[in-house]
Amino acid sequence: MGFMVHGFQTVWCRLMNKNYAQIERQELCDLFESVGPNHPTLCEGWNTADLAAHLVLRENSIKAFGLVVPGYLAKKLAKATKQLAQKKPFEELVEKVRSGPPFYLKRFDEAMNLFEFFVHHEDVRRGVSGCTPRADINELEDALWVKQERFSKLLVRSLKDVDLKLLNSSGETIHLGGGGKPVVLEGKPSEIALFLFGRRDNSEVKLSGDSEAINEMKTGKLGG
Repeated sequence: MGFMVHGFQTVWCRLMNKNYAQIERQELCDLFESVGPNHPTLCEGWNTADLAAHLVLRENSIKAFGLVVPGYLAKKLAKATKQLAQKKPFEELVEKVRSGPPFYLKRFDEAMNLFEFFVHHEDVRRGVSGCTPRADINELEDALWVKQERFSKLLVRSLKDVDLKLLNSSGETIHLGGGGKPVVLEGKPSEIALFLFGRRDNSEVKLSGDSEAINEMKTGKLGG
């Protein structure tokens, strides 16, 4: 019965609000409930319980500063994530994630969380071999593409010698620049996002251009 209610919530979000961050959040929580706490993810060293704990802390704890501050705070956050995953029942973590961001963050939900929940949804989906990209997400692809430039600039800021252009499978382009050697990253917006968030081996994209720039895209520091 609970799963049916949550499934209805997902459909309702899709039809009424078009808040794709919320849709991805609800579908991820449905998947959490389906696979359980020990399912592997693309996040190295994390199972689904760890990922759910991460999402709870990200929106509800001052320890989330460890996401943007390296070193001591990042280590504290990693420790807190593992502790929360072991301490709290998985079902409670999932329900906390499902309930959405705190009231003071709700107005920023789509801007803050669209890529976060899309990528983590795929982290669970693609955590096992044989999973294929979703084929029925054209509207989501459009929503990701609208925000792709702003997020992509953050994700490639550590690359030193790349002049990057993103090429949507539909033919649209975004020139991120960078002043280095030219390279084109081509694919659906969803696959481009996964690549740039560091899921390079689990994304379906094509790289073309200068060989050194391609190598930096494959090996350089990416993602959030």
